[in-house]
Amino acid sequence: MTKSEIENPKSEIIKIAVVGPESTGKSTMSAYLAAYYNTVWVPEFARGYCEKLTEPPTWQDEINMFYGQVALEKEMAPQANQLLICDTTFITVKIWSDEMFGRSPQEVLDALPKHMYDLYLLLNIDLPWQDDPLRDFPHKREHFMAIWHKELADLNANYVLINGAGPERYERAIAAVDIFLNRN
Repeated sequence: MTKSEIENPKSEIIKIAVVGPESTGKSTMSAYLAAYYNTVWVPEFARGYCEKLTEPPTWQDEINMFYGQVALEKEMAPQANQLLICDTTFITVKIWSDEMFGRSPQEVLDALPKHMYDLYLLLNIDLPWQDDPLRDFPHKREHFMAIWHKELADLNANYVLINGAGPERYERAIAAVDIFLNRN
């Protein structure tokens, strides 16, 4: 994949990223928003990738997940109906690499400021933890929430914190997207 393929092309597609720590409902929210706005959502590439691993992810696996997420997003973008909903972004690769290896792949660091989303919905940790074999840190939710805030602030990203449970959470996400769309 070339540098130009990683950078955002100018297009009519509005990219909404649904991000946050583990077990905050990102996939469920992404599917809900895609149905609500009659568009597609890009699943988290890392989930499918990690389900196939028999050992903890390596440094190379993190790099592979970065490229896989970018490629999946690019593949699905033509199917979008004005909005492309993304279940997480490769910022996750940076956060996990920093946590597990003490540093991030240079490819990720170089791409982060060039591969922005129009709006980030940061899902709060106010939902109960749901066990999952691919989730590792139920005791570090506050830690990772602080990291998400910092990463988004460092990118000067346009983001909204979404909290609440059940219908209230979905209504808040829709309201944030609608406010964004009506401003632009």
